[in-house]
Amino acid sequence: MNNHSIHIVLFEPEIPPNTGNVARLCACTGCELHLIHPLGFEISDKHLKRAGLDYWEHVSVHEHENWQTARERIGLDRHWYGMSSKASHSIWEVQFQAGDVLVFGPETRGLNRDILEQLTAITIPMRNDAPVRSLNLANACAVAAFEAIRQLECQ
Repeated sequence: MNNHSIHIVLFEPEIPPNTGNVARLCACTGCELHLIHPLGFEISDKHLKRAGLDYWEHVSVHEHENWQTARERIGLDRHWYGMSSKASHSIWEVQFQAGDVLVFGPETRGLNRDILEQLTAITIPMRNDAPVRSLNLANACAVAAFEAIRQLECQ
């Protein structure tokens, strides 16, 4: 698997094990991980470290003070996709490119409207005949990242 420079952005993540699992995903795929403050935990949290195992040295992690700083540092010229269970277009409809940015919101509330309006909102299709709202953050990151990587490998 090649590193196609997909960027995974966690906007104000709240749960350390989710962030640790996403870091592990990034270590395994070569995706870059961006964490936007405030975080709901200390970066030295033992649950965060445990979930990421000994993969941390293999992850390119960038911390950003706020949303605007992250946008500027990652690059406004990239394709930015905001993951939302309320989006009308699915990840299967997107043609991902190297350098694309996948943005995920806080576990308890998702991305707010102001941020989603700055991005192309996409969703991971789920069944609609049950009272479920969303996937776990780490699982959603994995599904979206591997779809982007699958497409890039086939180009």
